[in-house]
Amino acid sequence: MRTLRGVGIGQGIAQGPVVRMAEPLPAPDSTPSALGADAERARAREAVASVAAELQRRGEQAGGAAQEVLEAQAMIAEDPTLEEELDARIAAGSTAEWAVHDAFAGFRATLEAVGGYLGERAADLDDISQRVQAHLLGRPAPGVPDPGHPFVLVARDLAPADTALLDLEKVLALVTFEGGPTSHTAILAREKGIVAVVGAADAQSLATGTLAIVDASSGTVTADPGQDEQDRAAQRIADRRSADAAPLTPGALADGTPIALLANLGRPADAADAVDRGAEGVGLFRTEFLFLSASQAPTVSQQREAYRELLSAFPGKKVVVRVLDAGADKPLPFLNDAHEENPALGLRGLRALRASEDILREQLTALAEADAETEADLWVMAPMIATVEETTYFTALAGEYGLRTAGVMVEVPAAALLADRILAHADFASIGTNDLTQYTMAADRLLGSVASFQDPWHPAVLRLVAEVGAAGRRLGKPVGVCGEAAADPLLAVVLAGLGVGSLSMAPSALADVRRALAAHTLDDARRLAEAALAADDAAGARAAATAARNPS
Repeated sequence: MRTLRGVGIGQGIAQGPVVRMAEPLPAPDSTPSALGADAERARAREAVASVAAELQRRGEQAGGAAQEVLEAQAMIAEDPTLEEELDARIAAGSTAEWAVHDAFAGFRATLEAVGGYLGERAADLDDISQRVQAHLLGRPAPGVPDPGHPFVLVARDLAPADTALLDLEKVLALVTFEGGPTSHTAILAREKGIVAVVGAADAQSLATGTLAIVDASSGTVTADPGQDEQDRAAQRIADRRSADAAPLTPGALADGTPIALLANLGRPADAADAVDRGAEGVGLFRTEFLFLSASQAPTVSQQREAYRELLSAFPGKKVVVRVLDAGADKPLPFLNDAHEENPALGLRGLRALRASEDILREQLTALAEADAETEADLWVMAPMIATVEETTYFTALAGEYGLRTAGVMVEVPAAALLADRILAHADFASIGTNDLTQYTMAADRLLGSVASFQDPWHPAVLRLVAEVGAAGRRLGKPVGVCGEAAADPLLAVVLAGLGVGSLSMAPSALADVRRALAAHTLDDARRLAEAALAADDAAGARAAATAARNPS
């Protein structure tokens, strides 16, 4: 028996035989084409278009965050720069297969050199290239194996197109030996409720057929476990199923202190699942799905219908809608198509909307019209707020359209440090821990090489959360968390101890967080928070909170 360590996604546990993901297609032969440039160009363009259409289809089938990711991949596949690179190689005599292989590899190197968000997107090019080459060769696209029985999938990493459509009746758990807690694989695994451990480098040694226990709560993979370990895992799996079947209750600490449990949603169609899982409302509705696959901004009527569908699913409940958060890894040609050396620090979020205020005004118009036709309690918030002036700009503009509750995302350390002044003008604050951690630790949230810094448990991040929580208490303004940190059951308790009154997460995480909160009083939560804040690093904070939860 041996234990491998990585980063666990969620709190689940599963056991079963390992099945390894197949290795990528080999590089094609560089022999010159015998068909001629026109024929090869036509083959290449047809293959790229087919793959892009397939990615779009998979996205529509998957919904949620997966659709955003896959639509972005489809846009990359049809990037005009890539098309020019393909044409140049084909004109020089290459086959379509070699042109695709070489052009995508060159484009990947270019993005890696740029770094940041674009550098992380470089990894997606490998999957697209493999799919286009497979289409040209008439072979099945690379993907998840189907051994005909339930299994633990082990892979270097999973492409978004594969993660989005995993058969949860067959894939018991997912183990990758690359990737971090904010990679696409991790985000989609969390959204779909897949038991997963990512970044387990030693998992490369796991062979197909090996029995493995995957414990996301501890971030471990146990290979060749003994019978006692198998029995304990089976009991924990049974206990979780029993707990999941328990009646749904509002989120609260053991002493009755309410902590609202809300859902992060990416499209209206996701609302039904959130309601079924006991979401008390929506803490973050990402409106980007309306914009990302469009060549121009959607109309007011198109937006209104989407917002009305969402709001209609939550009569009488709070629904927090974030206005368009574009830029960085979500560039939109009609909003900001200028090249930026460091887009994560550039014209993104509210900054981009102010530069194209007509798009923001149209979005607020559509939200106000949908609000008037439904019975939900609509709250709107602006992303990437850094100053008091930005706060007053947005809240005043929302007021022009009759939107009653206008708040801000706290994702920039400046906003956290000025939380008392910002909350003097905003109706509420919602902390986006993914970006707050990125900017606090100077570690790109999508860059694997600095994934170890991207941990919301870091005391520096927790101290900023505490600043916002304290400001909210003093001013009587609600403070919530809608970043991935809210989905970590133990960290959720710590956040409650820091003054957070609502937690918003992927619906699949609601049950685990609900149970964790119910096991602790507010005094417990504050004790855990103090222990975490006193630590020197993220690992120490997590260990200190664990020890405070289980004092000897």
